[in-house]
Formats: sequence, structure tokens, C-alpha cells
Amino acid sequence: MSLSLTELAEVHAELRAMVREILAKSGSEAVNGEVDWGLIARSGAVGLEVQAEFDGADATFVEVALVLQEIGRTASRTRYATVAALGVGALNLLESRPERDRLLCDTAAGYAAPIVVLGGETLGESAFRIDQTADGYQLSGHASFVLDASAADSYLVPAREADGNLVVVNIDPRAAGLTVTEQEVLDATRNFGSVTASCVVVGPESVWRVRDDASNALTRLCDRAAVAVACDSLGLSEAMLEATVDYVGVREQFGRRIGSFQAVKHACADMLVQVTIARSLVAAAVRALTQDTSDASVAAAMAKSYACSAAVDTAGKAMQLHGGMGYTWESGIHVYLKRATLNRSLFGSPAAHRTRLAQRYFQES
Repeated sequence: MSLSLTELAEVHAELRAMVREILAKSGSEAVNGEVDWGLIARSGAVGLEVQAEFDGADATFVEVALVLQEIGRTASRTRYATVAALGVGALNLLESRPERDRLLCDTAAGYAAPIVVLGGETLGESAFRIDQTADGYQLSGHASFVLDASAADSYLVPAREADGNLVVVNIDPRAAGLTVTEQEVLDATRNFGSVTASCVVVGPESVWRVRDDASNALTRLCDRAAVAVACDSLGLSEAMLEATVDYVGVREQFGRRIGSFQAVKHACADMLVQVTIARSLVAAAVRALTQDTSDASVAAAMAKSYACSAAVDTAGKAMQLHGGMGYTWESGIHVYLKRATLNRSLFGSPAAHRTRLAQRYFQES
């Protein structure tokens, strides 16, 4: 039964309130506090996009995007994006089979944390190949800057067969020939690692087929990754805008609140414009991915390129308008700026996504 717009808005408001409460409990002492995975799993947020028959909430990517945005607002450390947005998204693309269905149920309940091995520099290409030999299947390849690589209890590896077909390989992190190396980044709120597979022997029960359009499956998964990062960046921007407006409304200089200065008003107005545009583009991309429209990749590229660039600008303006306080460790603004800067590069830089958008005109001419 479909909900009316009013009922849907109420559900979304309740979801936001629930997630904010969970994040407050998990990180009340630090901006980048670790989210209690048990809390967020028991809330049902991990299984939002999982079908009811697999003990999920039977919701859509729209609801997952709301959670991602709230996580971005607090710059929290959590593997929610990789498990709920990418892991569940990848599993939903696959044909139903006992192993896949069991993993989907366990993921929805919070018992499993499947991590999709998608390199942070990936933009629609598979870094792995799978070959069929006399001894079975062998997986080879390498991916860098895999988000939450060290937190996985299983890996979902998109790989190409010899004929170019895409499959998803389910691998145990302890498999022989699989090497995972942590990679340090400036952003302290997230973990990354490189994953290398050197002729890893894979059983046929671990090679899972894509349900519908296999040729477009990896593109859809990369678009989800890009939009998930854009949601995070939108949350960062909203938090920085609110914090800055609150600060300039109470901080006094030369006997006046600095929010009354024209230059400060203009800067805050610029931040608001960027946040408003980013919000519209992200909403359009989320809607396009949820409905699987033909222009979903275009909407994803627009949202990723703009929202992630805007987040860096917004965090930079926030630091500037906070004056000397903005440059201190205690203010926490540096956490948002580092995270926003990394988001800008993940799953395609703004330049790379704008190149994708420009290709439309070359194809049409």
C-alpha cells in the first residue's frame, strides 16, 4: 500500500529523528565518534532497502539516502554506507539463490557486513577478472581505496568473465591469495584499504549472477556509490551552514554581532545557495536511482560533481567565518573539511563526472 505525500513526509521525519538519536548516543563526546553498529542494526536502518521476505523494511534508496545525509551531518565513523548503500544494493542486483538470500537476511539483521570491493577511484570499470580453469574459478585483480575494507566479514567482488559478462564473487576475507592492506588518509572518520586477489580459488557457489541487465549493473552500482557520497557531502554542507549562522549570530566584534556585517551576510547567503542547489540535485539523483530511470547516470554525475565541490567550499567558508576559532582543533570544522575534501575525490572527481556529462553532447552530434 502506497503512502500519501503527507504520510511519507511524516515517516521520513521520524526516520531522521531516530537516526539523529542513534548518532547522538554513539558520538556525544566527539564529532567523529564511532557509531554503535548494534544500535543502528537493531533500529532496522541497515535493512531499509531489503525486501520484507528477507526480514527487511521493504523501503527504497530514498530512505537510505536520508540516513546517509544524517551521518554526513555529524561526520560520524560508520560502515553504514558500504553495507546498506553498496552491499545491499549489490545483493539486490543479483539473482536469488540460497547463499545470496541468506546473506541478505543476515545483513538486514546486522549479523553480516558484506563490503563491495569497489575502488575509490573507480568510475564504471571492474578491476577484477574471473577465469574458469580445470580446478574451478580463479579471481585476480586489485582495487585501491576500498571503503571499510578491513571491517568486512565477506567481500562482494564485481568481476568480469572472459566473455565480458559481470558477476559478483562472494569471498571470505581469509581466503588464500587475498591480501588486504590498510591505507592511511587524512580524513580520520573513515577507513580504507587496498584489496589484491592473486589467483584466488573460488567455488561455483560463490559466483553470483546479475538478475537483469548485467552489462549495466556495474554502472548502476558505481552511480549508487557516487550518490551515497553526495548525500554525505550534502549533510556536511547543511551542518556547516547551520553552525556558521549560529556562530555569526552571537559572535561580536567592534561592538556588533558579526552577522550584521554585509560581507558576512553575503558569505552566508552564498553557502545557502550552494546547499539549496546541492539538495535539489541530490534529491533528483536519489529519485532517478530509486526509479531506475534512463537518465540515472546523468543525475548521479550532476549530484556528485556539484554537491561534493560545494561541501568543500561550504566547509572552507565556515572555517573562515569562525575566525581564529575555526582553525582550532576544538572547533571540529577541520573534521568536516577533511571529510568533504576526500568525498570530492571518491568514486569519480568532479572533473571526471563532468566529462561523463559532456560525452552526451559528443554522442548526440
